[in-house]
Amino acid sequence: MNEHLKKIHPLSWTIIIGTIFGRTAISMSIPFLSIYLIRSMGATPAETGVVVAVSSLIGVFASFYGGYISDVIGRKKVLFIAISGWVLVFAGFAFANKIWIFFVMNALNGLCRATFEPTSRALLADITPKESKLLVFNLRYAAINLGVVIGPLLGLQVGASSSNRVFLIAAAVYACYGICLVLQFWRYHELGQANKHHEQRLGLAGALKATSGNRTFMLVLIGMIFCLLGYGHFDSTLAQYMEMSPRMEEGVKWFSYLLSLNAVVVLTVQYPLVRLAARFAPALPIIAGNLFTGTSLVLFGMFDTLPLLMVCVVIFTIGEVLTFTATDVLVDRIAEPGLRGAYFGMFGFNNFGAVLAPLLGGFLLEGLGVASSQLIFAILGLTTIIGAPFLFMAHRSLQQLEQRRAEQEGKHIVSS
Repeated sequence: MNEHLKKIHPLSWTIIIGTIFGRTAISMSIPFLSIYLIRSMGATPAETGVVVAVSSLIGVFASFYGGYISDVIGRKKVLFIAISGWVLVFAGFAFANKIWIFFVMNALNGLCRATFEPTSRALLADITPKESKLLVFNLRYAAINLGVVIGPLLGLQVGASSSNRVFLIAAAVYACYGICLVLQFWRYHELGQANKHHEQRLGLAGALKATSGNRTFMLVLIGMIFCLLGYGHFDSTLAQYMEMSPRMEEGVKWFSYLLSLNAVVVLTVQYPLVRLAARFAPALPIIAGNLFTGTSLVLFGMFDTLPLLMVCVVIFTIGEVLTFTATDVLVDRIAEPGLRGAYFGMFGFNNFGAVLAPLLGGFLLEGLGVASSQLIFAILGLTTIIGAPFLFMAHRSLQQLEQRRAEQEGKHIVSS
């Protein structure tokens, strides 16, 4: 372990540590957005669902281009543009006083995330030795969840559910993150540049064709859309439900506790689950995670006391860890080196599930009412589990792909 830690590049550490502070800033503001819109802006659940969903909707269509363009103009430029945009977006949230302004700001928030996330992951893959990639990607995942532990509690303390001034803090955090990246890239100026000598650089259409033509990758992507559909209900549908339900007088406070519990459980179980998942083919833990997530959603609709809801969060979080802990490594394994950014960007289409989550949840809450919570969350759970068959087909496809590769390597060795 120590040997692998020593191999991690200082720029990777900057991204990992920056992720802690960035996710803290996001988690103390964005998860409370739906509650703030309902409580302070008078928005309906359907309107709130549209505002929350637009971020992921923009991410679906911009993520591929964001990852691809980093292959063309370099990771560094894309990261600087995204960070600068985030500072302006969070400042805009802080001064927004109309629902349509929140809609625009959240759309831009999705655009920044769609460019920053695939680019930062591609950069980590670029500068990390193969034997250390699983460690680096899981350190980044742990950093995300450490930020999510701290963020909701801070958000509750500063009144994020009733004031949008908390977004000024998020803007300041991302400004500091951007300055740190500038200093690191100044020190390691050779990193994050465009590969100008790549003779077979594909255009945008060619990159799209290359990624979409990979059957294994597409099956994983479709399965992950349903995984994101289930995962997205935690921050959107569950938050609205706990705010609106007359059976939960302290729903906002409980939701903050559940957010922090989710992150604490991730940090607690991540290492043992990663070691366990490493023993299996990569798609199998994702299938198990999908089933855990779907089951937890069904249970959320059945319980209305904090201890039982906390049990649901533990089940949900186990599913989350199993689902997401190896996806970056899997994408890196499938991707062609010259199109790594494009593959990570294309994988952003899984956010289509996150688009549907607040829309589906919001319309079900408004159409059926919070009194029908068991039916609503049963529908949410069952739609999540639809992803399992696609992931199983991806598992079989990956086995066949690896068998063909092994046969080709064997023939090459014999002929040489």
